[in-house]
Amino acid sequence: MDNVTIGKFKGFTTFDLKIIGIVLMFIDHIHQMFVPMGVPNWLDWFGRPVATLFFFVSVIGFSHTRSKEKYMLRLYLGMVLMTLGSFFLQKIVGYEEVQLMNNIFRDLLVGTLMMYGIDKISEGRASKKIGKILFGIAIILFPIVSSGILLSLMSNPSTIMVAVWGANFIPALLFAENSVMVLLIPLMYLAKNQRWLQCLMIALVAVLFFFQGSTQWMMIFAVIPIMLFNGEKGRGMKNFFYVFYPLHIWILYLISAYMFTH
Repeated sequence: MDNVTIGKFKGFTTFDLKIIGIVLMFIDHIHQMFVPMGVPNWLDWFGRPVATLFFFVSVIGFSHTRSKEKYMLRLYLGMVLMTLGSFFLQKIVGYEEVQLMNNIFRDLLVGTLMMYGIDKISEGRASKKIGKILFGIAIILFPIVSSGILLSLMSNPSTIMVAVWGANFIPALLFAENSVMVLLIPLMYLAKNQRWLQCLMIALVAVLFFFQGSTQWMMIFAVIPIMLFNGEKGRGMKNFFYVFYPLHIWILYLISAYMFTH
């Protein structure tokens, strides 16, 4: 990692946090894709802090990006291409033992929309423009309201397919991979200048999962690299994750399918 030197540790950069998340995610997805081959369940533990790490990194990225609109557009395109790519890959391969439900782009987009809404409310308050405040509130509520609409459509047999396909293109909170846990993104954004408060939020959510008996409580280990974050960007890898994320999932899926059928 670029900021770790022998004998002297200078903390983690944004680049380092991304690499930690990618490595842990890769191990987790090995578990997901090779469950039919009997891989041990403890491999899944490595992935529990991953979403939290990426949520934190998205707060940092959104806070410093030059164009927040372009940032959201990249996530939206990533979400749609990931969804369609996984759908057609499963149709072509026909390997039903593993379902490709992964799409962290949706989680990050929902969280980013809410951060964007928070910004608009702040701008409206500063300029005393009620229109901007209302626009910001609408943006924040959109992923929540769209979730309710899609769930309502899914309860009706005549509109269920419309809702299923609509969910592929609409950033809805309850259809995100991590569901309501995505709310950590706007909450951490509100506390972006108070690292201790961000980590406290993570710890409280982890405690809730612990009492539910879910291994997701292990997300609390994300606090360690987050506390060691030094505020520096590190090496640039702007588009690497957008390519690596879907590609490694699809490759692991194809390897799993081949191993299972041969």
